[in-house]
Amino acid sequence: MDVVIDTNVILSALQSSLGYSFKLISMLPEQVFRMNISLPLVLEYEAQLKKHLSPAIFSLQDIDDFVDYICRIGKKTPVYYLWRPFLKDPFDDHVLELALASQSSYIITFNKKDYSGIGFYGITAVTPGEFLSILEERR
Repeated sequence: MDVVIDTNVILSALQSSLGYSFKLISMLPEQVFRMNISLPLVLEYEAQLKKHLSPAIFSLQDIDDFVDYICRIGKKTPVYYLWRPFLKDPFDDHVLELALASQSSYIITFNKKDYSGIGFYGITAVTPGEFLSILEERR
């Protein structure tokens, strides 16, 4: 199952080990689902993690190592066409474009309302908790 994980989920997973985001990211090595990445999304991950994670807990090297890990395990998907503008927030359009290019079924995000209308393309925006429930139903 192909998915795109929004930056807010990655950030949440690294800020707390108690929630669904952490559980979701912890499942990456198991390859239960395939995480799709693109250059714009990886650059966004890196910038937002360096901006928002506490330097007392995460060094810049820690963040670089995590982003490198994502680059190793993620399915690199080139985006050859742009669907912009489609979403209310133009900063989210590249996430939708990646989901389309990778034929992902889900965008995992905490901001589902930002992705309204994507059902037209056969993509569903779900929270980490909702996605984990979907995985559980398929087992």
